[in-house]
Amino acid sequence: MKELIKKSLAKAISYEEYNVLVKNLVAEGRTTGETTKEKVDYTKLNYSRTKRLDKTIKLSEEQFKFFQDINVKQTWLVITEPWCGDAAQSLPFFNKLASISENIELKIVLRDENPELMDSFLTYGSRSIPKLIILDKNLEVINHWGPRSKEATKVVDDYVQEHAKIDAQLKTNLQLWYNKNKGEAIIAEMQELALCENYSEVV
Repeated sequence: MKELIKKSLAKAISYEEYNVLVKNLVAEGRTTGETTKEKVDYTKLNYSRTKRLDKTIKLSEEQFKFFQDINVKQTWLVITEPWCGDAAQSLPFFNKLASISENIELKIVLRDENPELMDSFLTYGSRSIPKLIILDKNLEVINHWGPRSKEATKVVDDYVQEHAKIDAQLKTNLQLWYNKNKGEAIIAEMQELALCENYSEVV
C-alpha cells in the first residue's frame, strides 16, 4: 500500500493547481475521464459552486483553533473528478481546514487516472468519490472518509429507501441539504479524523 501511495502522491496536484485545471476545462467545454454532456455541464456547475464556497466558508473560533493547533504532520490525499457534485461541496472545506494548519498538506488525484488507488478505497464495492485518505508522516493510512458526511449519506439513503432510485429530485434535495448545513457536518467529521496531539505514532 505504501508504494501505491507514494506513486499516487508523485502524480498529485495542489488545490490551486486542481482549480486551474477545472477552470481550463470549463473554458474549453470539456471535462476529465469519459466525456458526456452531462459531465461537462456538472463540471461547469461545480466550478461555480467551488468558487462560491471558497469565498464564503466561515469557521467558528473553536473550529479555527482546533485545526490551527494540530501538531502532527499529515497529508490529506483526495481522489476526485471535476464532474462530481459531492466533491464540489467538500473540497473547498478540505482546503480551508488544511490551509489553517501548517502540518496538513492537501493533495489531489483524479479517480480515472488512478484506478489502483481508487480500488483500494471502495465504498460498498463502488468507486464513489470524493475519497479523502489521511496519511501520517510515514505515509501510512490512518483514516479515510467519503464520499459524503454521515448526515449527507442519510439524506441519500433515506430517499433511495423510499423511492428505490437516484434521480434529479434526490440531487436537488441533497443540494438543498448542503446549502443549509454549510459544511458543518464535514468540519465535525474532519475534527474526528484529523491526526492531533493525542494521536499515538506507534505505526
